[in-house]
Amino acid sequence: MEKRIKAPLTGEAIRSLEAGDKVLIDGVIYTGRDAAHKRLVETMEKGEPLPVDLKGQIIYYVGPCPAKPGQVIGSCGPTTSGRMDAYTPALLGIGLKGMIGKGFRSKDVVEAMKKEGALYLLAIGGAGAYLAKCVKKADVVAYPELGPEAIYRLEVEGFPVVVGIDASGTDIYVEGRKAYAR
Repeated sequence: MEKRIKAPLTGEAIRSLEAGDKVLIDGVIYTGRDAAHKRLVETMEKGEPLPVDLKGQIIYYVGPCPAKPGQVIGSCGPTTSGRMDAYTPALLGIGLKGMIGKGFRSKDVVEAMKKEGALYLLAIGGAGAYLAKCVKKADVVAYPELGPEAIYRLEVEGFPVVVGIDASGTDIYVEGRKAYAR
């Protein structure tokens, strides 16, 4: 059974989800990949304001393809999340509450998630054209010079994910392996 949540996230929504839950997201999420993350953290280190308020927000690790005529956005499948691990604890520390991507997360990220009460959500790789159909509006809101790595504000409806790591640190990549360990 799928659960439905609204983004930005509330503490109640975060606490209601466990690793392995299938979830549909409605609301606003932001995009960001390596280059955008590096700039965000550098901006924080300089003590300057960020171009986007990340409190309660979800960042989707994606570099969307250009939209074809009549489309809101092009194919938008998830990027490997480990590339953002160096920057993620700092962003969690200022209120980021969710991340969407694919693949493992570092121990430091999992510990920061537990400390800050955040979720790691998995999108299905190779399904970018399908995921694009869940995006109802897309606007570049920061770093347009980065092209597909700019930060976009996406309005999504029924965006499908699976909880990969919940706020208590339960990780389906770890738990899934235990089922087959001898």
